[in-house]
Amino acid sequence: MIVIAITGATGISLAIELLKVLREKKIETELIISKVAEEVIGLETDYKISDLKSLATKSYRNDQMSAPPASGSHKFKAMVIVPCSMKTLAGIAHGYADNLITRAADVAIKEKRTLILTVRESPFNVIHIKNMLELAKLGVIIAPPIPSYYIKPKTVDDLTKQIAGRILDLLKIDSDIKRWGNIE
Repeated sequence: MIVIAITGATGISLAIELLKVLREKKIETELIISKVAEEVIGLETDYKISDLKSLATKSYRNDQMSAPPASGSHKFKAMVIVPCSMKTLAGIAHGYADNLITRAADVAIKEKRTLILTVRESPFNVIHIKNMLELAKLGVIIAPPIPSYYIKPKTVDDLTKQIAGRILDLLKIDSDIKRWGNIE
């Protein structure tokens, strides 16, 4: 079981691609979408919230603090926040678990489970970097969606699939992305 959280940063297509691949691989997912992410989904994609929820095994409201991912006794393997806003990063870094996304991330940290933050902001300021450093010291994987230009992308979709594949790599799930050294 992998928890996928979508926050209000730009880059919703990364979450959609990740959910699609995990569904194809028959890997169970639990989805949490923040209120701001709901707005961004409408701005960046033609998807409806119900479309994204249908890609997941289960979904929860971000204010649903009694949902299973809020408890350490709930056995999820990993959590990916994609995209991860700087607000969410700050909340996690400072233990401010005021919603299901930040609480589930807190659970992942305390239970020593894989937590991947696909942070979206550019340029980073010193506060962002300090927050990332504090979380990296705890074992959180900070994975900004930096494009791999060696794949010679023809479309944005090529880059999106490559970045989603790299997230799958971090989850130790096979992906068929182009890799350095075997580029056609």
